[in-house]
Amino acid sequence: MTRKLSEMTLEELWQLFPIILTAHDAKWSEWYNDEYEKLCVILSGMKTRISHIGSTAIKTIWAKPVIDILIEIPLENDIGKVKTLIIQNGYICMAENKQNISFNKGYTEKGFAEKVFHLHLRYWGDNDELYFRDYMNDNPMVAKEYEKLKLSLWKLYEHNRDGYTNAKHDFIYKYTKTAKEKYKDRYL
Repeated sequence: MTRKLSEMTLEELWQLFPIILTAHDAKWSEWYNDEYEKLCVILSGMKTRISHIGSTAIKTIWAKPVIDILIEIPLENDIGKVKTLIIQNGYICMAENKQNISFNKGYTEKGFAEKVFHLHLRYWGDNDELYFRDYMNDNPMVAKEYEKLKLSLWKLYEHNRDGYTNAKHDFIYKYTKTAKEKYKDRYL
């Protein structure tokens, strides 16, 4: 009998959903574009900025085949209302606080679906990932350094998402800071 995801421990979830890296795939942009169109319909009438972030948005590197999407809303928007709309359209709320909410889609009791999405809902300007993405795409040699780091961590943290994320922190912080200095107020 298959257990529900909500009944599993974190360790069981990490076993069911390991870190998997694959070579860059052009279909990731198509998956993002399709989901972007759906999100535009879901959130029609609201002021938003929807962006493809994460390693699948970096054109040349290996990545987890998970499409990360950032939705930014103005401070005057009711984040709870947006949360409800997103959940009503197939996303599962994974974590939240007053400033941001994380969702996913494509996680099943049997493992990953063909298409997997992580959606990050935040207020306008909480968008460091946009700067990092642009810097990686504009600097392919640095992007390859990031890929090398990710590949070196893959098997070490295959069943520990928090460890994998934490081990990349210093690299991401360094180049996000560099990008924000270079691109100034590009995404304010």
